[in-house]
Amino acid sequence: MADVLTVPVSRPFNFRLAMGLPIGLMLLLLIFDPTALDYFLARLFYIPGEGFIGAHSYWLETILHDRAKQLVIAMALGFAVAFALSWKVAALRPWRRTLGYIVLAMGLSTAVITPLKNLTQVQCPWSLSDFGGVETHTPLLSHRAPSLKPGLCWPGGHAATGFSLLALFFALRDRKPGAARVALVFAIALGALFSLGRMMQGAHFLSHNLWTLLIDWLICLGCYRWLLYRPQRTVARAGTALSS
Repeated sequence: MADVLTVPVSRPFNFRLAMGLPIGLMLLLLIFDPTALDYFLARLFYIPGEGFIGAHSYWLETILHDRAKQLVIAMALGFAVAFALSWKVAALRPWRRTLGYIVLAMGLSTAVITPLKNLTQVQCPWSLSDFGGVETHTPLLSHRAPSLKPGLCWPGGHAATGFSLLALFFALRDRKPGAARVALVFAIALGALFSLGRMMQGAHFLSHNLWTLLIDWLICLGCYRWLLYRPQRTVARAGTALSS
């Protein structure tokens, strides 16, 4: 007879749900224009005649925007250095593929933002006539109103800095599930905090940042499926007959 040897590599993961849910939310955002909700929330942070309440905030601009972004960039560079050292340092060798995944997933999650901004040319809230600016609001898929200064506000760049850390969840889920859950909560919370800060400054609407979360999730998910995920395999091997 033959034994069946089960070789578990990755913990089970429902890719259909993990991919289908964000894609479904993207379709809903395209079908149902979120402008009303975006405007409602933006007006909570806007004072007519004065501007957005966070426009000149040292804490929001210098600490939460500049310094926090630099900290995440430093983390990414640290992972890149560790990945490079994994060819020389024996202790890092078992983590080489994981480190490579983190570098790639975080890099793509942030690098994709600027091309999308240039492609869509969506205006920021602070540029719109409804919020003290001069530009006209147009939904994401609508033709852009004529402008001497095209917008660069979809998706959210600063939100992507926080949400790029979703890569840590996928990097850890097969090795350290508990730490992976902490990383997931941290990445979503940090991205949400970055998003809120920029909304208070008038840089983005809620939908801009929600799109960023969905895009970055799909990037990190796709890289995980390609680089790290190893489903369980069953390998047949010849059994040894027992003699009486």
